[in-house]
Amino acid sequence: MKLLFAKGPSLNTRLLVALLVSISMLVIDYRSERLDRLRSLLSVFTYPLQSLASLPVDFYQTVSGTVISFVELQKENRRLKEAQFVNDAKLLKFAALEKENTRLRMLLENSFQLGEQVLVAELVSVKLAPYEHTVVVNKGSRFGVHPEQPVLDANGIVGQVVRALPSSSEVMLITDPDHAIPVQVNRNGLRTIAFGTGQPNRLHLPFLANNADIVPGDLLVTSGLGGVFPAGYPVAVVDKFEARPDKSFANIYATPKAELDKSREFLIVWSHSTPVVLGESAKAPAEPESKDAEHVAP
Repeated sequence: MKLLFAKGPSLNTRLLVALLVSISMLVIDYRSERLDRLRSLLSVFTYPLQSLASLPVDFYQTVSGTVISFVELQKENRRLKEAQFVNDAKLLKFAALEKENTRLRMLLENSFQLGEQVLVAELVSVKLAPYEHTVVVNKGSRFGVHPEQPVLDANGIVGQVVRALPSSSEVMLITDPDHAIPVQVNRNGLRTIAFGTGQPNRLHLPFLANNADIVPGDLLVTSGLGGVFPAGYPVAVVDKFEARPDKSFANIYATPKAELDKSREFLIVWSHSTPVVLGESAKAPAEPESKDAEHVAP
């Protein structure tokens, strides 16, 4: 007990001395600049301790900031990818609309050159039967469309209407094996018939002699015979002439001018002089029942 009591005053004395020294230093620091050098010297030794003490807080802030930035970057990256995907889809649509606009302009220009009444129709479906080359378009009898009407695109003859429903029509392409079209060589007027072969972009001219005046590169146009196709429409270009001495006729093939496997817009042509009122069903004019009916007073 005496030992503990002896140590007590010594500790109190040291605390009192430290307190007096601290107060003295505060007063001196407040009233003069004598302790600036000491403070600078002590800061050299205390800075590592301050850095070490603040290291956990700095590490936490750095890690949390990095994680938050990474999450935000992921969200922004995902948002930008979605926006880019939408914009790419819009660009594709704009590109398709631009090409469609170009095709329609070509059709419009050709419609003025034809000098006949025409109707623009769009492709609806393609029949997938192996040897039947037919397509369906979105214009039918309520627009005045009727069987045997010529159909063409911006480049040439596509085919003819074989069936007209109220809202759609079926068009047989010139490459169908059941289709035949009277043509003539544009260079010299030589007339013949071009048959469909059942093959894409392939026509056959079977009725020309071995010495016929026709060569690869000749343009074939409609001759106007048969009353279905008006004269002067481009049909095909001769790409093969093979003479067969052992047979009466040469082996001649041609490539259609129309883009049968690519076109989506077509022109349906009226070749007669009486225009059809589009948007209404074609109606034949009513004939009087008898000659006397013509003289009945109103």
